[in-house]
Amino acid sequence: MSAAVGDGESALGPVARAGGRETRRLKVSFEFAPPKTPEAEEELWRAIRRLEPLAPDFVSVTYGAGGSTRERTHRTVIRMLNETTLRPAAHLTCVEASRADVDEVIDDYWRSGVRHIVALRGDPPGQIGGVYRPRPDGYANATELTAGIRARAPFEISVGVYPQTHPESPSPAHDIEVLKAKVGAGASRAITQFFFDIDGFLRFADQIRKAGIEIPISVGVMPVTNVKGLGRMAGQCGIALPAWLTSLFEGLDKDPETRRLIAGSVAAEMCARLEEEGFSDFHFYTLNRADLVYAICRVLGVRETQPAKEALQ
Repeated sequence: MSAAVGDGESALGPVARAGGRETRRLKVSFEFAPPKTPEAEEELWRAIRRLEPLAPDFVSVTYGAGGSTRERTHRTVIRMLNETTLRPAAHLTCVEASRADVDEVIDDYWRSGVRHIVALRGDPPGQIGGVYRPRPDGYANATELTAGIRARAPFEISVGVYPQTHPESPSPAHDIEVLKAKVGAGASRAITQFFFDIDGFLRFADQIRKAGIEIPISVGVMPVTNVKGLGRMAGQCGIALPAWLTSLFEGLDKDPETRRLIAGSVAAEMCARLEEEGFSDFHFYTLNRADLVYAICRVLGVRETQPAKEALQ
């Protein structure tokens, strides 16, 4: 016998309850990476066209370690600006570049019509999580970069925040002080690194608010389809993968379809639970694929506002 449920409340979990809510004011955003090959570019633009009708608050385009994708990032952002209804945000880092070089990129984006930058310190070339050494003539960190962007033009500026502590940080309290400094320098939004410890994130977010930081927090969501690859990435970023997550994917190395079903289920449940906790901004690390992200947005009540377009070749 199923448990009795009163007042029409669903006995199921957060996903089912999400489907029953009528008034929802959620914002979603999507992160893409600049393509390396013509085939990858076609895949990227299929994903963009699939997600564009959901009218995201913004979309961002990453900037490779050491600025290695600078030209491809710029080209992708400008194409989005010219050929879509999307509001693109360009990632920008401090690594391996002088202040003059970075300032030139900032000015070029403003002249091109870009009004949003994601300001990050960045990783050394080819070394995610490697030792960072600022250039003497460059911006030393994301706080300095944020101040530099703000000084040149009135961009909207998003910055990163790390719920499970930045690998180089001595403590969560230090991370919160760094975030506060970024806000003081001009940041208008914080985007979290991906995480899977919801309770830990809720405690961290509560400490952020207690510190007087009031800017919106966009929850970074990484739908998992390759847990081994995610484990490598998470290890470089200092993120612990919970045992329950790795257990779900155990024995599925040669079963991508089942992995995708589980990935969608896990991410949808996380988002629905966080919505119940009062979070309304979700930033999806798409890995240039649309289907899982599209499905999770449905769970969050995000619907198409326009017909999907064919990807331009």
